Amino acid sequence: MAASIVEIAVDCNDVERVASFWSAALGWEPQPKGDYIWMSASGVPEEPDVKLVFARVPEPKTVKNRMHIDIAPRGAEQDEEVSRLETLEARRIDIGQGDVPWVVMADPEGNEFCVLRRRLD
Repeated sequence: MAASIVEIAVDCNDVERVASFWSAALGWEPQPKGDYIWMSASGVPEEPDVKLVFARVPEPKTVKNRMHIDIAPRGAEQDEEVSRLETLEARRIDIGQGDVPWVVMADPEGNEFCVLRRRLD
């Protein structure tokens, strides 16, 4: 027997702002549901694709994430994707990663994620 990843929860102070960023970054449609917002590639809750769930929390982010999301551009190169994400309020950050082939960034509330090199077209 095994389990499947079905949701990745993202704690936020401003759920709408963070969900809006990830919607623009991934091209996924935000789905408001009560006091949280979810999204997935299909936009269909019954589909088995992974959902991102944005939930409001009162405390601000204070330390480095122990888990993070990796994304890869489609139809663009890594530097083009990083530039696009910067226009959406992401920023490059240094968490001590050194010289690596990915770019470490933070979303509008400081949640770290990495932009890999293009893997799919």
